[in-house]
Amino acid sequence: MSSDFEGYEQDFAVLTAEITNKIARVPRLPPDEKKQVVANVEKQLEEAKELLEQMDLEVREIPPQSRGMYSNRMRSYKQEMGKLETDFKRSRIAYSDEVRNELLGDDGNSSENQLIKLREERAHLLDNTERLERSSRRLEAGYQIAVETEQIGQEMLENLSHDREKIQRARERLRETDANLGKSSRVLTGMLRSVLSPSLLNQHLVTLC
Repeated sequence: MSSDFEGYEQDFAVLTAEITNKIARVPRLPPDEKKQVVANVEKQLEEAKELLEQMDLEVREIPPQSRGMYSNRMRSYKQEMGKLETDFKRSRIAYSDEVRNELLGDDGNSSENQLIKLREERAHLLDNTERLERSSRRLEAGYQIAVETEQIGQEMLENLSHDREKIQRARERLRETDANLGKSSRVLTGMLRSVLSPSLLNQHLVTLC
């Protein structure tokens, strides 16, 4: 099962990386190309949602004692999905023709310097957004690793505790076996002494030696 989940994870990572790249490009594209890229991103977002649903179904099949690690990863992926959808909405309207006309005036008489300044601000905002996204992904990855490490450590401690209990039970059974063998030996010796005369017993013991 975990192999299926990890396969969905890889597909989700590749798909969201493509979506992130296209979202960053949308505001800088000409109208015709922008329309095509926007439609493609919408389709990929739907594919990413379907992958999350498949991953969620896989997590539900995991035994409760091992489900925590995967549940944390799912929360991280869902948060990333929400951010992608928000960024996509912003990118579709960022510095569109309508917004630019509103800022510059419908008469189109604003100076070229204002237009250049707006473009520079847009590029700066996009760069800041991308840096924030990268920082957020690194933090989420670090948190995920910490949670997984804690989970593994807890499982190791539980396994060691079970092994110690097994060893202790084995030692107790060994001591009981030794005690039973000692009792059996004393009983047999007593029986031999009661049946055989001292001379025959000595002779028998010499023969055994």
